[in-house]
Amino acid sequence: MAQDTTVPKLNFKFWLDKAIEWGQATTLESQKDVCLHLPQLQEFLHQTYETLKHMNSIAAIQQFPLIGQLLGRLCWNPFVVGYDESQKTLMWCLCCLYSSEPQNPVELKANSWIRSLLCHLLSSSKWERIEAETSTFISALGYTSADYYCHLVENIVSSLVTELRENQFNELNIQERISVSRVNAVSLFCLPLITLPDLTPLLETLLLYHGGASKEILSSEFLEAVNDAVLKKKISLSESAIFSLWHRHLPSLESATLSLLDQLTSLQINSLEKVACVIKDSLLPQAASHPAIFRIVNEIFKNALLETDGAPEVMTIIQVFIQLFIQVQQNENKQHKFPLKAYFPHHHQPLVIALLRRPFELPSTHWLQHLKHISDTLKSIVEDTNVSSFADLYEIWFLVACFGEWLGYCTKQLMKAAVAPDALLWLLAFYYCPQNENQQRTQTMVESQAVYSRLMMLYNRTVLSFGDLQASVNNAADTEQCHTQCLITHLLTNFLLFSSGGHMIAQEFISHITETTDMSKEVCSLLIRTAYRIKHNGGENQRTVKLLNELLQKLAVEV
Repeated sequence: MAQDTTVPKLNFKFWLDKAIEWGQATTLESQKDVCLHLPQLQEFLHQTYETLKHMNSIAAIQQFPLIGQLLGRLCWNPFVVGYDESQKTLMWCLCCLYSSEPQNPVELKANSWIRSLLCHLLSSSKWERIEAETSTFISALGYTSADYYCHLVENIVSSLVTELRENQFNELNIQERISVSRVNAVSLFCLPLITLPDLTPLLETLLLYHGGASKEILSSEFLEAVNDAVLKKKISLSESAIFSLWHRHLPSLESATLSLLDQLTSLQINSLEKVACVIKDSLLPQAASHPAIFRIVNEIFKNALLETDGAPEVMTIIQVFIQLFIQVQQNENKQHKFPLKAYFPHHHQPLVIALLRRPFELPSTHWLQHLKHISDTLKSIVEDTNVSSFADLYEIWFLVACFGEWLGYCTKQLMKAAVAPDALLWLLAFYYCPQNENQQRTQTMVESQAVYSRLMMLYNRTVLSFGDLQASVNNAADTEQCHTQCLITHLLTNFLLFSSGGHMIAQEFISHITETTDMSKEVCSLLIRTAYRIKHNGGENQRTVKLLNELLQKLAVEV
């Protein structure tokens, strides 16, 4: 006589008794009983899920007190888990029971138990423990054990991805959306399996999923773990998924930015091409196309510069980042561009626009005029509007410093004979000495003008001795003001590179500067930026290029 397998809806007692009986099954007859009931069990699980998804976890456990025992036993039954979509339905039922905001130790313990079951369902290592019981079943399907587990994971991931994508834009029936607690639970069960390649589609779908919630629905542990795996190159995600991660989770963006700074400052920077390559690889310039990300990264850089007391290598990194960011902006589709003010909301827009113009966008004959425009605009902001607080002044200075490419062209323009130097020297004086308390910037300007005048008298000499140059800067070199020393070093370095006789004493004089002052990093940074500019824009003779390379090689050994 055929066994009656009809069961009432949501009869948890009936199915719990069956699960206990199946757990003790050792004979072929008892295993047949499991297989006989699998279609009805799947229907029962589906009905359970449809009921649970409209309830909170506390109400569900109160109404169905046996549900935890039942799901726990079914999750460990290989025949149940291997049948059709039962595994996916079990996972969603568990997610419904997960409390996104546990209020007491009992709920915390329940969450931990649910996470362990969810992890078990995707972990092949745990399946291997029961392989002896399932090997016949797997062989009958025509798979090896390894293939079976691989396809199992792929199918679960595919099902979860489909369900999430279908619910992402399900605005017609809000009740059918996946609840916050269930999505949160899915993100948590991914934690121990994040580096599993088969899980990548699910990770990306979760990172791009919002579901209409007003607050973050993915667990912070999941977001941190994904970001850590991305930074350590343990997983490879699409750019859109990474950008979404950084946009929705500020600590991950901070971690990525600080990791980039740590990586670059630990290198011996002797080429901006190498710096640019590392920065591009970080994806931060591309992600910064979104103003919110740009402003946060910019703030981190600003604080890093303060904490390192304006370290030249940190400034160089920031300037290269800004150049790459501008390149990304120029390549952006105009329809998708954000307004400039979104990136620099508190800055004088005409100054921002002037700084954003790249030198190669203008004819070289217009560089001097553009630099004067930058200097005059900046001077009117700093002096005419009477900016007095350190914070406001630092904001303006940092903006100018970020676009340091123009400062390099400023010094090059100064080395031309027919140039009225005041506007360009003022721009450099502001860069090295933004504050004018006790007339510091004014004094720097006076001293730099004197040095500049004497250097220009020597500029066209084809024969130049160390003593000639030493005498021209002797008094200024003895100044105790660091910013004045930096500006004069800047002028001297460019003089040695571009003057008619400078190449004859360049190595000797650069060694003298680095041995008698603490300007080694400043000089090295200047030479690296100059080499990068010449390589990308040309316009210099081979003698200058050769000298630059020789100086950089020597400084690399010394530093």
